[in-house]
Amino acid sequence: MQSCEISSDSTDDPLSSGLRTHRQPRIVVIGAGLAGLAATKILLKNGFTDVTVLEASDHIGGRVQSVQLGKATLELGATWIHGANGNPVYHLAEDNGLLEHTTDGERSEGRISLYTKNGVAHYQTNAGRRIPKDLVEEFSDLYNEVYELTQEFFQNGKPVCAESQNSVGVFTRDVVRKKIMLDPDDPECTKKLKLSMLQQYLKVESCESSSPSMDEVSLSEFGEWTEIPGAHYVIPEGFMKVVELLAQDIPSRTLSLSKPVRCIHWNYSAKHQQAIAQSSHTHQGNNHNEYYHGCQPREDPLIFGHPIYVECQDEEWIPADHVIVTSSLGVLKQNHEAMFSPSLPEEKVLAIEKLGISTTDKIFLEYEEPFWSPECNSIQFVWEDEALLEQLVYPEELWYKKICSFDVLYPPERYGYMLSGWICGQEALQMERCDDETVAETCTELLRRFTGNPNIPKPWRVLRSSWGSNPFIRGSYSFTRVGSSGEDCERLAMPLPYANSTKAPPLQVLFAGEATHRKYYSTTHGALLSGQREATRLIEMYQELHRAETTKPNNVN
Repeated sequence: MQSCEISSDSTDDPLSSGLRTHRQPRIVVIGAGLAGLAATKILLKNGFTDVTVLEASDHIGGRVQSVQLGKATLELGATWIHGANGNPVYHLAEDNGLLEHTTDGERSEGRISLYTKNGVAHYQTNAGRRIPKDLVEEFSDLYNEVYELTQEFFQNGKPVCAESQNSVGVFTRDVVRKKIMLDPDDPECTKKLKLSMLQQYLKVESCESSSPSMDEVSLSEFGEWTEIPGAHYVIPEGFMKVVELLAQDIPSRTLSLSKPVRCIHWNYSAKHQQAIAQSSHTHQGNNHNEYYHGCQPREDPLIFGHPIYVECQDEEWIPADHVIVTSSLGVLKQNHEAMFSPSLPEEKVLAIEKLGISTTDKIFLEYEEPFWSPECNSIQFVWEDEALLEQLVYPEELWYKKICSFDVLYPPERYGYMLSGWICGQEALQMERCDDETVAETCTELLRRFTGNPNIPKPWRVLRSSWGSNPFIRGSYSFTRVGSSGEDCERLAMPLPYANSTKAPPLQVLFAGEATHRKYYSTTHGALLSGQREATRLIEMYQELHRAETTKPNNVN
């Protein structure tokens, strides 16, 4: 695993002697999430002084969004540190005392994370009855046994049979159903209940994978995602504290908020220069940086050594030697054609198109008093009428059927009486289009129906995420969709222009973000490590230039 720190001991300034222009390279980082901040922090630490971070939204953090609600800190985005041993996010939090008040219950060893490992999950049917605990445990063992089989295809190079359509969902449903139906000890009613639970488990799995359905997740690649050993940790003060730690040594002048990028003009051509030079006299505006920035580029980038111009939506053009793009896969899917000039190479576009990203949203409901029993840590919704369905596709008005569960936030001394619901896919986008009152009423009806308690009150406060409709995010995190592979993550991460394919300046456009990490996609540590990876590329290139300059033999007349 990559280290959290990159040494700069090899030279006091790895740049000064390594550049013919004898100036600091100008680096623009697009995005102030974990990847962008991690890259910026390491670049500054290693002697790069001309770094600018452009963040489209009005705050840093990207898909980390901690919200203060009364005494509680709620996470609309990233919630858990997944694993401890060697996880840079864990070590950052632990070294800075962020886990001191994490309770034992918030150190979950389970594969599917809840807010606490204490208590019992209540599996409730739409008929308002609770499924017996021993039946839940029996089914859970069966499901987890088949889940382990899904890992073997990648890890052991096991061939995928045609019947599975290379789909985790199709494979899991088929195998679990066969095992259920062949069990001679279960009566038909129990078998139907287990088949219904299977659909609920797959909904939970979809929320965890941020996929519309597990049918879309690649079976042959599913096992490549790597879990870091150790527990899952909640940060009581909020995950934003990790973001703040990354940002604390970044000067405020380096960071520009509310600064969306329109287009990255890379491999800047003479044609572009001429066209812009002809129109530059008609544009005036405030400079972001008097020497380097302007509303239109007036200098010849070949003279000044800038192969890139970053065109912002406010009409400012920022020259650069290197750009680190940390935009989400959702943004790249939506905007890559307009975002890069010249267009991205075909194989990178294919990687963007093949990899998957969807929306997983949370719905927080706050109550004055709990209606759930003290031992209940979650309420899981099992629709008995879905037992035999192949694909769970809902009309827009039934979006709520995709809500898989509500977790109880624990401990109550910190959170009060709070539930956190989970929904993913197109149904999450439909939820985002509803107003708070509609969501509160819908969730209340669901809870009354499944618990069989008609007296459950409406929550007195609702808070929810909206990652799918956020124009600067467009989804929660990535997954390997059927037809994609880990190689697509690497293609997405490959810098432009490609090495040995051109005489143009190297490492002009670099790519970071969770979707570019082959083993740790979808995680905060994957995002952080990817930012460190791209900063390291630049550091090593300039250190190599420095070594080449210092070892060059003197010319003899």
